[in-house]
Amino acid sequence: MSDTEYDIGLVTFVKCTSQKENQMGSQTPLELPTIDFSNIKNLNQGTTVWDSTKAQVLKTFQDYGCFEAYFDEISDDLRNSVFASLKQLFDLPLETKLQNIPGKFFNGYIGQNKDVPLYESLGIEDTRSFTHLMWPHGNPEFCNSIQSYIEKLTQLDQTMRMMILGSLNLDKYLDEHMELTSYVLRVMSYRAPEKHESSLGLKAHADKNMMTILHQNEVGGLEVQNGDEERIKANVSPNCFVVMAGETFNIWTNGGLRAPLHRVVMHGEETRFSLGLFTTPKWGKIVKTPQEMVDEAHPLLFKPFDYGKFVKFYSKKENFPHESALKKFCGVSS
Repeated sequence: MSDTEYDIGLVTFVKCTSQKENQMGSQTPLELPTIDFSNIKNLNQGTTVWDSTKAQVLKTFQDYGCFEAYFDEISDDLRNSVFASLKQLFDLPLETKLQNIPGKFFNGYIGQNKDVPLYESLGIEDTRSFTHLMWPHGNPEFCNSIQSYIEKLTQLDQTMRMMILGSLNLDKYLDEHMELTSYVLRVMSYRAPEKHESSLGLKAHADKNMMTILHQNEVGGLEVQNGDEERIKANVSPNCFVVMAGETFNIWTNGGLRAPLHRVVMHGEETRFSLGLFTTPKWGKIVKTPQEMVDEAHPLLFKPFDYGKFVKFYSKKENFPHESALKKFCGVSS
């Protein structure tokens, strides 16, 4: 892989490209915008770089609903340890993985589904408890690497949400907005399809939560749909993370951010591993659009709602999977 930098205004973008793409000549593939979050510890509020990056984050979420974040806080050793641990995890017996019973809907083990047979996933709400459940005699390398990984991606998530609220002049809601959410790490495995099987690893969908940060191994397969209904293949450079707004963030901003459709398509004969840090509203908390986002030109689109009650609603067969489930649950009638 090769990374090339180029400047647009005051924001440095990093184009994560593969050698294969570089050899394509004039045939340029569609790419997601990429924003540089390297050196994030020195990205201070009020500086020129902070303000320009903040503006670009909002604009990209409005236009695409997602982008690739170049983020180098995760070292090669940590990244290698995490992906090696995923192989070890998914190699465990099915009966062990089935013990990952969720405290909340969709946070536990998902697999053995005839509609998406290539896909298998586990949710991690508490790293230590999860590790003990999978390895009763302990697995400190898995526990420590996953916990460190979560902490670093949490820093990236909070920086981006701070920028979005700042760009929308909603800084006064920052503490409330952060308190509204919690995190779950979902680890995913996609086996290679057999000759008779479809290559579709995961059907096209938009995330229902607040925000998602995805990281995939070199196998790749993630495709994101833009506003023109064109599918863009996400890059697999080690330091590139795909960041997506979820439908709940779209509601919170009264339709101000796009929640993009995305899917996974498998190619080749290797297993794809990926991780997603999901920023999710806490059950019992009310998701409510700030009054500053509503006016005559932008009438209220969604009523305040309890995310936990929505998840229970969404889990019912008649509502899942339904692309307009949130609109059906709490949309304001026209």
